[in-house]
Amino acid sequence: MLSLILRRLIQLPVIVWVIYTLTLILAWAVPGNPLENPEGRRPPPEVAAAMKAQYNLDSFPRFYLSYLDSATGLRWARETLSGEGARRAEAARGAGLAPPARPVFDLGPSLKHRDERVASILAGALPVSVSLGLLAIIIAVALGVTAGVVGAVRPNSFADLATLVVALVGISLPSFVIGTLLLLVFGVWLKLLPVGGWGSPVKMVLPALTLSLPFAAYIARLTRMGMIEHLGSDYVRTARAKGVGELAVLFRHALKNAFLPVLSYLGPATALAMTGSFVVERVFNVPGLGQHFINAVQNKDLFLIIGVVLVFSTMLVLLNLAVDVLYRWVDPRIE
Repeated sequence: MLSLILRRLIQLPVIVWVIYTLTLILAWAVPGNPLENPEGRRPPPEVAAAMKAQYNLDSFPRFYLSYLDSATGLRWARETLSGEGARRAEAARGAGLAPPARPVFDLGPSLKHRDERVASILAGALPVSVSLGLLAIIIAVALGVTAGVVGAVRPNSFADLATLVVALVGISLPSFVIGTLLLLVFGVWLKLLPVGGWGSPVKMVLPALTLSLPFAAYIARLTRMGMIEHLGSDYVRTARAKGVGELAVLFRHALKNAFLPVLSYLGPATALAMTGSFVVERVFNVPGLGQHFINAVQNKDLFLIIGVVLVFSTMLVLLNLAVDVLYRWVDPRIE
């Protein structure tokens, strides 16, 4: 187990570095200049030229290396060991200015939002996306496992066919269609729930439900197939022959093993729910990372684009590692 964790942690910086490289290549290839965007900051020409030189926006190789240097903490370590950071802070204090704050992992400034750092934007938006994603996964597991067990207990029944149809619809329909329908039904027609925003539990219901339905549909299919397979296995027949109650057979024996494929799916699904809610956040006006990422792409805010992608990719790798550890804990036979 320890070797697995160490191996994955060693692979983490390599994976994130590859994602960073590909993302920057694609973002750099997008036409336009973030300092000349009509909806951006649009500083004066001399200020724009100084910012390009300061942030290396006029050279891909220099920007690539400088951002990698600051985001990985190498620049902070180098300045700390050489004493350059302390000298800069002392010079600022001598001039009557506040010492410049240099975080260990510096993700740079936002080219769109004046006087804001990418780290502060992520700190404000990430909890929103994580809360929305976790709530969506909890709803998805509750709905999916329940539907899968009902379908497996009575295969080819009306309840089974109904869950299959709902699962097919949930997988097939895109999130913006599901979100729009839920908005119309519960927000506009029935007026039971608010149509957007954030800040209270009731405002989380519609976006979380919208985000959860595709995951719930896939979990229902996985649970149903696993339950049907294990309910017909020898150890379940033996448990029933020993007089074990039906609920114990379903949940203590069959579901425990049938849940392993669901558990494997929950790793990337949780990461996707917490980081891939761009459309849902846009539909329900949720102030999460999805909104910032879309705006960053539109304005070619390179620092914010890369910062969001780095956070998302790191979360994805760590959540997959957590699922592998849980897999071993649930079934010790798995190496």
